[in-house]
Amino acid sequence: MDNWDEIRTAYQVARVGTVSGAAEVLGVHHATVIRHIDALEERLGTRLFQRHARGYTPTEAGQDLMQVAATTDDQLTQLAGRIKGQGEGVSGELVVTSLEAFSPELTPVLASFRATYPEISIRYLTGQRLFRLEYGEAHVAIRAGKAPDQPDNVVQKFRRQSAHLVAARDYIAQHGQPGDEDDLAGHWFVGPEDKASRAPYNQWLAGAVPEDRVIFRTSTARNNVDAILSGVGIGFVGLGELERHPDLVEVLPSQQEWGGQLWLVTHVDLHRTTKVQAFLKHLKDWARDAQD
Repeated sequence: MDNWDEIRTAYQVARVGTVSGAAEVLGVHHATVIRHIDALEERLGTRLFQRHARGYTPTEAGQDLMQVAATTDDQLTQLAGRIKGQGEGVSGELVVTSLEAFSPELTPVLASFRATYPEISIRYLTGQRLFRLEYGEAHVAIRAGKAPDQPDNVVQKFRRQSAHLVAARDYIAQHGQPGDEDDLAGHWFVGPEDKASRAPYNQWLAGAVPEDRVIFRTSTARNNVDAILSGVGIGFVGLGELERHPDLVEVLPSQQEWGGQLWLVTHVDLHRTTKVQAFLKHLKDWARDAQD
């Protein structure tokens, strides 16, 4: 590496998190900091930072640079080669986030991706909050509902998520199976803790079943499946859970309106990296094979 000023600038940006802060530390204009970062990223052929409203967050390559930036010029030259190599192979950590309900279908896909690329380690994040790609919290997000519109994200249409109205065999043995929608009012149901849930199947359930027939409410997908399996009532599960549990019986055919569109979301700074592209291809191949 023949320009130590660019390396030192990148180190300060990674350390303080903002261009203005790095400029103050270095005693230069903020435009100089931006020029150094752009030139270094172009020289290395990889993104060192994700840009967002609160500042700059180092990518994996940026974190690596920060750790060794105080070493000699010879060591920095070795670092440049290592950072270039990160964009060429499929290795390191892959962070994926989705709704918890999609876990039964997605986890085997993540496992097969790890088997295909043994230098990868997986972090799979689910939860109620929305993990922020612009802050580096995940490489790939699988999201449901309307198309995400956050700036600087690459959004691709993925597949539709089906929902299935099911009951345990013990429940059917005790209460019978509904013949059609008109019979639902005479049955018991498992529903969401959040009565204002925007999931299409929950909205349908709220309109099709009297509220006093929903006698067991849950806050997570895992709780929901456990309650249905226990025989307490009828409820909705995803295709993955239906296929995993032979004790579950579909009480009515799945309807198009119960499902929702899934989207693949990546940040523009990481979208073209070899690792992310390899996973997106693996995921799309699985989705195509599952439809055949």
